[in-house]
Amino acid sequence: MLRSKVSRRLPPLHALRAFEATARHLSVKKAAEELAVTPTAISHHIRALEDSLGVKLFERRARSIELTAYGRELYPTLREGFDKLADAVGRVKKRKVRTVVTLSATVAFTARWLAPRVPAFHRDNPDVDLRLHASDEVVDLRSGVADAAIRYGRGEYEGCEAEPLFEDEYAPVCSPRLRVREPRDLARHAMIHFEWRKRRRENATWERWLKEARMPDLTPKADLIFTDESQAIQAAIAGHGVALLSRALVADELARGTLVQPFDPALRMEGYRYAFVYLPARRDSEAVEALRAWIRKELSDT
Repeated sequence: MLRSKVSRRLPPLHALRAFEATARHLSVKKAAEELAVTPTAISHHIRALEDSLGVKLFERRARSIELTAYGRELYPTLREGFDKLADAVGRVKKRKVRTVVTLSATVAFTARWLAPRVPAFHRDNPDVDLRLHASDEVVDLRSGVADAAIRYGRGEYEGCEAEPLFEDEYAPVCSPRLRVREPRDLARHAMIHFEWRKRRRENATWERWLKEARMPDLTPKADLIFTDESQAIQAAIAGHGVALLSRALVADELARGTLVQPFDPALRMEGYRYAFVYLPARRDSEAVEALRAWIRKELSDT
């Protein structure tokens, strides 16, 4: 780090403050009230400053004081310096008191559900900074990485409390440009898949969907496989095929007509639901409460 070699030899700060306040008010009494000292103390500081500089800064009248030429030269620079100092101190204090809260969720849920709703969080919590931690790996909340998490599962989160939020369905969706109207139309298009993090028989896959739709032998035009659910959603929006997707994550697109659900069935993963998860010790913390209130309000609005 570079160190400044400039040596600043300045009069005492309290003397400069006393002069600046007196010059601004042109009143020793008002300067004393502002700085919470006696008028005698203000006069003492000014005399000491004048002695240090070797010049007179004020002309003292019977009922008033006026700046001398030296005082008029010193005052504007000193006033600007104190203004900038006050602004800098204020900014630092404001940043210091701001709270940062972190919510962890999967990459897809963060991108598709949480991110569009961030403005609502800031409207209700103007003094809180929101940090979204997107990861498909389950984070250990005891590590301090996040204050809370949104998880999808059976509610078995060891050492944590889980508040159920909502269940989800997985349905065939596609761009309306594909003109898909019945299950047999799947043979004319690619089936878009995404890889589940863990293999379970209850996963909402095309294989399971075809069995429940009683079409186990249907062969699509092609298979398009993604490692990430968000990429599968984007591919469906772009019209690259038909995807089996979470209705919660494409709710906005379905509402706008960017995506359509041309037919049933929709699959449920029995016992699985989204939950708001946090450590018991953080139950009543302001961070957790701010996140909880935001999520609950967004769900009720939806």
